[in-house]
Amino acid sequence: MSYINFDKNQLVNLEYSLNRELIRSNRAGAYANSTIINCNTRKYHGMLITPQPGIDHENHVLVSSVDETVIQMEAAFNLGIHKYPGNVYNPKGHKYIRDFVTEPIPKLTYRVGGVILTKEMAFSTREDRMIIKYTLVEAHSPTKLKIKPFLAFRNIHTLSKENILADKKYEKVPQGIKVRMYQGYTDLFIQISKPNEYTHVPDWYYNIEYQEEMDRGYEYQEDLYVPGFFEFDIAKGESVYISIGTQEILPSSMKRVFNAELEKRIPRNNFKNCLINAAQQFIVKQGKKTEILAGFPWFGRTGRTTFVSLPGLTLIHGDFITCKSVIDTMVAEMHGPFFPNTGAGNSATYNAADTSLWFFWALQQYAEFSGKQKEIWKEYGKKMKIILDNYRDGTEFGIHMDTDGLISAGVPGVALTWMDAYADGKPVTPRMGKCVEINALWYNAVCFSLELAALAGDDSFVKNWTPLSLQIPDSFLHTFWGPEKRYLADYVNGEYKDWAVRPNMIFAASLPYSPVSEEIRKDVLSRVRQELLTPRGLRTLTPKSPVFKGTYFGDQRERESAYHQGTVRPWLLGHFAEGYLRIHGKSGLSIIKGIFQGFESVMTEHGIGTISEIYDGDPPHTARGAISYSTSVAELLRLTYLINKYEH
Repeated sequence: MSYINFDKNQLVNLEYSLNRELIRSNRAGAYANSTIINCNTRKYHGMLITPQPGIDHENHVLVSSVDETVIQMEAAFNLGIHKYPGNVYNPKGHKYIRDFVTEPIPKLTYRVGGVILTKEMAFSTREDRMIIKYTLVEAHSPTKLKIKPFLAFRNIHTLSKENILADKKYEKVPQGIKVRMYQGYTDLFIQISKPNEYTHVPDWYYNIEYQEEMDRGYEYQEDLYVPGFFEFDIAKGESVYISIGTQEILPSSMKRVFNAELEKRIPRNNFKNCLINAAQQFIVKQGKKTEILAGFPWFGRTGRTTFVSLPGLTLIHGDFITCKSVIDTMVAEMHGPFFPNTGAGNSATYNAADTSLWFFWALQQYAEFSGKQKEIWKEYGKKMKIILDNYRDGTEFGIHMDTDGLISAGVPGVALTWMDAYADGKPVTPRMGKCVEINALWYNAVCFSLELAALAGDDSFVKNWTPLSLQIPDSFLHTFWGPEKRYLADYVNGEYKDWAVRPNMIFAASLPYSPVSEEIRKDVLSRVRQELLTPRGLRTLTPKSPVFKGTYFGDQRERESAYHQGTVRPWLLGHFAEGYLRIHGKSGLSIIKGIFQGFESVMTEHGIGTISEIYDGDPPHTARGAISYSTSVAELLRLTYLINKYEH
């Protein structure tokens, strides 16, 4: 039996099956995403979603879904499923599903009377292509398959509506067709491995609904275009392949290409392999650039998540080449002391105070795993100095070093830390002034730079920056520590100290260079464990706070208001574990192991075989947000490294 599987009773229960999604991406940045029964519930769902450089370089849904109809003795059984107004599902193909497994690729088994048909879906690793394999396992009379593609040709953040601009023409290609709904898009090729009959009957299907978008307070109805349908005979025991891609393929090669994709798969036959499999899907390689996507299905690249997730996604597997390539891609896009926070090129934003400091941590991890400390200073030392000098002397967004050696940052109306949610156009947690994690990262960056400079013989740098490294710990203690409260303030702005119990203080206990004593780190970890630790990560705010929000649900305003006000983050577990094991050593392993093993059950929840972006702050800690998130997966993988390190 497959490690991940669902039975008939689970699959036909829409309340169960529609809340479980599959994601498969490739190195080119394309992906396929839907629920386990292939009923789309989001505007981000689709069978082929690809970047469109001819339009806006963002991802676009080309093919939303494909409906299959089994035809036998003039009776037709449609295996598709779509939701329409009035909570109507039509057709109801899910009622024919008998089994679903993910090993080695997603495979659905349908039973229609005496017909048993399997559907296997392989998304190409390198090309923008989905290949579907249909196998007629059982049939007692002649059987046909009818294939009807539903096309969207629109940005993932928008919805399609019937319009007169849609190009309804098609061209014949070997055993298939080529279509392109609008100018600027790549061509779409739909081809079948055996001779077939294509009937061109262009039509629109109106008001297909996406329940998740409705729940999230967005537009949720879409019109999809169906150019026509393909029909072919299929014999008992026969397999037929369908290629849906942006490039033409030889029909005779489909079986070989399909099987080659199977051989590339890391088997999702245990918990750790699921995480490794999920980790690879965030990495995108285009030309000389290597990037890390923040999460699926709607996130692009962000600077912060790139550096935070980089060690877990690459280094613990010994993939130094990819790690360095990602760093070099980011360095090439620096603007002064800043890395792009979101976007790229002309659309990039440079408005995060912590991203540049996470760059030092990512380099630090690279140095630890590769042992290339001297090479790192030689190659990146100038960039590191630019960041340090600008933060010390003052730069944009009010980022500057005060006379006490600590970093202060912030301007009204802008959220500069990772707690950057906005509601009604205003930051929910503005945190202006001296933030505890910014200054923990600052101290770590200064000390790490001194370590590299000393090894490289950069005496001038060592002389200039050593006094600051000696000043920061005293200032940090005086500014953030509450002797009576026994934990660190979240941020300080002038005379005001914010004592909200948040996870940001954990970095003072987890980073390689800590500005506080072991005794204080123990107290910090104790407080975090008591009030913030859950089986799914650390809460972003203690439940004792009057503004704590235990559920992340509702329209955009409601969700943004809860995003950092109690919502749980799995990625913070990596830093909790690192700080905890530094203090407790082997005696702390049982707790960390228990937390890690507790995540195995989520392999069959929300995003199948991966870790979600966030979870509710209140039990049962329901999965929310993106179904697969880079830092969540990366830091769970880093837990495996830390556990192994302290065991041995």
